[in-house]
Amino acid sequence: MSFYPLAFDTFGPEEKQILHEVIDSGYFTMGARVKQFEAAFADYFGVKHAIMLNSGSSANLAAVAALFYKQDNPLKAGDEAIVPAISWSTTYHPLQQYGMRLRVVDVEPESLNMDVRQLEAALTPKTRLLVGVSILGNPAALDVMRQFADQHGLYFLEDNCESCDASLNGQKTGTFGDLGTFSFFFSHHISTMEGGMVLTNHTELDHRMRAIRAHGWSRDIPAETDIFQRGESDHFEAYRFLMPGYNLRPGELHAAVGVQQLAKMPEMTARRRQNLALFQSLFQDDPRFIIQRENGVNSSFCFPIVLNPAMQPDRNRVFAALKAADIDFRIITGGCFTKHDMVKYYDYDVVNTLTHAETAHDLGFFVGNAPVDLTAQIHRAHGVLDKACS
Repeated sequence: MSFYPLAFDTFGPEEKQILHEVIDSGYFTMGARVKQFEAAFADYFGVKHAIMLNSGSSANLAAVAALFYKQDNPLKAGDEAIVPAISWSTTYHPLQQYGMRLRVVDVEPESLNMDVRQLEAALTPKTRLLVGVSILGNPAALDVMRQFADQHGLYFLEDNCESCDASLNGQKTGTFGDLGTFSFFFSHHISTMEGGMVLTNHTELDHRMRAIRAHGWSRDIPAETDIFQRGESDHFEAYRFLMPGYNLRPGELHAAVGVQQLAKMPEMTARRRQNLALFQSLFQDDPRFIIQRENGVNSSFCFPIVLNPAMQPDRNRVFAALKAADIDFRIITGGCFTKHDMVKYYDYDVVNTLTHAETAHDLGFFVGNAPVDLTAQIHRAHGVLDKACS
């Protein structure tokens, strides 16, 4: 491991003990422990329904699919979605896979989140969906997005995979949208090794995602549902397929450690925020570096930095200095969407320009944060960058 890695192991004796208990039980596929984690997660966020999946990417896929199979006013191929220019690839892929056209909006340079001042310009008569993404722990203008979606009759999908336990105006991120998605990958705020979750207050969407998660069948849907009527034959009902689906199921091992990680999350977020305060004190008043302006309460996935283009920085010199100092770094989230090879497969257009997203792509990077004391690591990163940008 490097002196300053991007990610840290957050499993303690509790997680390791529960893994052994699941192994000893001999039951590994989706079962009671998944239900336990879903109930605990829904309760923590104050939402009616939580659906666990095998990744945050699968959470986005199931959420989009559910909107396409919704009984009333479903999305359809050719509809438009407003999306931010910076996010992870699987924010966008389900939209392309279901035939949507994307309207790509630039980000604010200070927050790295969608510039909501451009929402009106992005709106067309074909717009049906707004996708909000809170980048790397920093809440986007989710209150503004929620109001805009309601005003224009849009579905609001909130990709919260990087910002678990952040909040805005006292409300947890991931709960502003009609659907909110989460990721529990190794480096994220809580980890289930691999895993994801969707939160929703809409019972129909909950039932549809439970079917989509497991081959499209009816088995995991509660008896009290409006999306289909059960027949009299248990023989056929046990293998009744309602809509096209996938195998996105999580396992009991993942859910069991998720329960343990969720219980520790408030303490881990507090430690991340202590590291964030130190990082901000060192970097926030330095014109050479653009760091995130905090909106609400940042749960601080990591520390993104954009080298200020006005200072004519030498990116290669900076990256070489970080490597020499044994400090890991990487591109901010997935960088600017339109600068990747994948866009040739997309139907999309750009709203105005993507100046700030392209700058973050070309001159941005992040170093890690974790729920441990990173005082020495952050000070070394500051010293290296100060010298490399002198």
